[in-house]
Amino acid sequence: MPHRSELYEDVPSGCWPIVYSPDYNITFMGLEKLHPFDAGKWGKVINFLKEEKLIGDDLIVQAREATDEDLLVVHTRRYLNKLKWSFVVATITEIPPVLFLPNFLVQRKVLKPLRTQTGGTIMAGKLAVDRGWAINVGGGFHHCSSDKGGGFCAYADITLAIKFLFERVPGVSKATIIDLDAHQGNGHERDFMDDQRVYIMDAYNRYIYPGDGFAKRAIKRKVELEWGTEDTEYLQKVHTHVEGALNELKPDIIVYNAGTDILDGDPLGGLAISPQIGEDTA
Repeated sequence: MPHRSELYEDVPSGCWPIVYSPDYNITFMGLEKLHPFDAGKWGKVINFLKEEKLIGDDLIVQAREATDEDLLVVHTRRYLNKLKWSFVVATITEIPPVLFLPNFLVQRKVLKPLRTQTGGTIMAGKLAVDRGWAINVGGGFHHCSSDKGGGFCAYADITLAIKFLFERVPGVSKATIIDLDAHQGNGHERDFMDDQRVYIMDAYNRYIYPGDGFAKRAIKRKVELEWGTEDTEYLQKVHTHVEGALNELKPDIIVYNAGTDILDGDPLGGLAISPQIGEDTA
């Protein structure tokens, strides 16, 4: 019997299925600036939408923080206990000074935002079934698996969202993950390695982190891209393989991980996709 989770409680019918919380954003003594990953980008997205009068606070579903009991649906107790060590979190976030912070601060200033984003992804999964679509403005921590984090990903929110649906929502028994982040999504790939209910398509720069050969075995459609891949080639490959993926398995839920690191000039992605094409893939 699944545990009772606040993440699956009803949300106001007047809200759009867009999940966000100001608690997503990581700001503490400038430490977030020591990594090229923008740890405040989620708030920037919402502020832009508000400035353009496209959305208001009353239309947004407020994300709730995932509890330990929620996280244990996927994560091992051993892994969650490891996150109580600041040096482990420093390694996962790739921000070495985090090593020197007391763990109560690491929990509050670094991990709570990530747990709230994880809760948001789980909530978005349920909303997508209820409403036909949903967006979590944060999340997408595709380098984290049940027992290992990395690449700024401390919680396996994609795996959690799918397993919550499988356990709690009648009629949801097949899922497709379409991962278009510039990096290989090795976390959910390891988690669903032998699970035939989950079909994974992953398009990524073949030369960058994580280069996880074992995890690649879980990918049903592997789209390995070269350095500097540009718009025409990218769109052709994405369209061809998305269509093929959806023809091979008729899923009950599609999880799309949208990585803006595909854009030209991104310091980590190594691709050269224009903003216009980036919008098209969304």
